[in-house]
Amino acid sequence: MSEPSTGGRSATATPQDGDAARLNDLGYRQELRRSLGVLGNIAMGFAVVSPVVALYAVSMVGTTIAGPAWVWALPVVLLGQCLVVNVYSELASQWPLAGGPYQWGRRLLGPSFGWMSGWVWQFAVMFGNTTVAYLAAPWAFALIGVTPTPAAMVAVAAAILLACTAVNAFGIRILSFFVSLGIAAEAVASVLVGFSLLLFFRRHGFSLFTETLGAEQLSGGSTVLAFLAVLAVAGWGFIGFDACVSTAEETKDAGRQVPRAMWWALLSVGTVVILNAMAVALAHPDPAAVVAGRDLDPVTTAVVTSFGSWSDKPFVLVVLVGFLACAMASQGGAARGVYSLARDGVFPLSRQVRRVNRRQAPIGGLVASTAVSCSALLLGLNATAIGSLIAFGTAATFLPFFLVSLAALIARLRGTWVPSGHVRLGRKGTFLNVLAVLWTAFEVANVCWPRAILAPPGAPWYQVWAGLLGTGAVLSAGLLYLLVRRPQEKLRDLEAEERRPADRSAEPAPGLS
Repeated sequence: MSEPSTGGRSATATPQDGDAARLNDLGYRQELRRSLGVLGNIAMGFAVVSPVVALYAVSMVGTTIAGPAWVWALPVVLLGQCLVVNVYSELASQWPLAGGPYQWGRRLLGPSFGWMSGWVWQFAVMFGNTTVAYLAAPWAFALIGVTPTPAAMVAVAAAILLACTAVNAFGIRILSFFVSLGIAAEAVASVLVGFSLLLFFRRHGFSLFTETLGAEQLSGGSTVLAFLAVLAVAGWGFIGFDACVSTAEETKDAGRQVPRAMWWALLSVGTVVILNAMAVALAHPDPAAVVAGRDLDPVTTAVVTSFGSWSDKPFVLVVLVGFLACAMASQGGAARGVYSLARDGVFPLSRQVRRVNRRQAPIGGLVASTAVSCSALLLGLNATAIGSLIAFGTAATFLPFFLVSLAALIARLRGTWVPSGHVRLGRKGTFLNVLAVLWTAFEVANVCWPRAILAPPGAPWYQVWAGLLGTGAVLSAGLLYLLVRRPQEKLRDLEAEERRPADRSAEPAPGLS
């Protein structure tokens, strides 16, 4: 293993191309392998957002809460996330760095805010990995025809995380190869199956999407409360486009291509998810059974009853591959976020965590992120925790969306930030930024709101409060670290060091004044 010089910074780096020169201007040397084109960057974002994971994770929960009408939450959340991508596009265009929220936050509002944004975002991604691995575990058991216990679910999810770590350790090219396999599986399990269900196996009319089938009774008979709960769950379906930012330092012409990749990833996945949600509902033989809790896997039911029993195992295998690709890509993003913090020496155990192996993979970040993700699996050790982990992972992710959007808006209004990258939205950008702040603030509060309907009957109290507890624990730990270890002071010193050469060059030479 090789270790970067102090803080990962180098004043004497020799840029090999425009990307490396730009990275050097931002205070860092090129340590990760820059080999991804725009398609490779899109693939990373597509795999993490993942139509397979997005739909198959939330379709049962959404239908149980609001009946077939739950699908209307999907375009609402997609529109809200488009507001966030507008903000992220301007930021990624100007500062194409791994660990985006951390790097952007400290440049917009200073070291303390930036560090906290990075801390929150980092744990959000790691907890997101927990959720993906946990949701993948049932498909592994379905492949072999075994009904798992809660403890077995946790054990298999941990094994998935460890396997993803091994793949990531071989570097970005190997990771990209496996992600490409996952996207091929996505094409089969999402696009092909979705269109087939919609065109050839439809059992119901489109009026089905105006019905709740009595699902609102779980929310005290209120369709408004039911729809709010569905918005919280559906939020899980459109997070992960920021994985394109995580691999910015491994993407060629990142300032131009990363914003494009985020848009392609989000919009393509959003289209496929909405298509499949409608297709599954219209092809399902008995939607009322899902609402009543008698069918816990409506997607597989719709597929198998439509295509025949022969399709059961192949379909499960394809879906499992899609989940694994999502987990690998998400874990890769988490590791790069940890690396971005640790190379500045502002993350616990930075000396070990910032290590890069001979394949130019952030091995220290991989180990650290895997350890945190595995520890969060304990939430499901004693009871099934699908709904709770979705709320847990979604809440943790929307919080950094809110913090980044808020920082960008404050800096705009102060006049301390005027977008200067390839993407500049002008006055329209300010208006969209305001809407992004309002949307993410609403969704953070909505997802964190404790709801018993997202946990199984008789579940432990901490599953009901999972979203609020998770975000509260991350914020509390971050504030404690800020007060005790004071990483913001180290960041101020590093920024002063960066400015010093420029300040000296502006001074008149001795004897010439």
